[in-house]
Amino acid sequence: MTEHHLTIPLKDEDIEKLKINDKVYLTGNIVTARDKAHLYLLKEDPNLGLKGGTIYHCGPVVKKQDGKYEIIAAGPTTSIRMDLYESDIIEKYGVKAVIGKGGMGKRTLDALQKYKAVYLSALGGAAVLLAQSIVKVKDVLKLEDFGVPEALWVLEVKDFPAIVTMDAHGGSLHENILKKSEKELKKIIGG
Repeated sequence: MTEHHLTIPLKDEDIEKLKINDKVYLTGNIVTARDKAHLYLLKEDPNLGLKGGTIYHCGPVVKKQDGKYEIIAAGPTTSIRMDLYESDIIEKYGVKAVIGKGGMGKRTLDALQKYKAVYLSALGGAAVLLAQSIVKVKDVLKLEDFGVPEALWVLEVKDFPAIVTMDAHGGSLHENILKKSEKELKKIIGG
């Protein structure tokens, strides 16, 4: 496992050197986007500076105090729900990294290869710890329309930790584990 400290916006050269199981620390702006946000991004272009950017499948817990927002918890949400949209988002905006949990399907894996991007897994269950990497909330879009978890939060992060689990070379740790698990199951049940 290799460790990489990367600054957003990411470049093709950054992505090409990443392989599954590599540890990544991101610094720069990330944008949270769940189901409603993905549909919105496909229809609109809110100019979030996503070229070379990072989308985080996250519905943060937010506190507002003295007119400023603070992220209290920022754990990943299950990514497969966004698989239908992610390849189009990667293509349309030039996104270079998608963060979430649980991995994504072949459609997204193909887009990661075609457009030189990666899928990063953030540690589920560590929402408060992950929030410590957030320096500040830079902006929020569609808060009134979508609500706190579904809004697009633009977050400045420093050394946000994640693991490469789908790379731009066609590697998928999720697929590897699934195949290994199926093989072991066949041994157990005699198939």
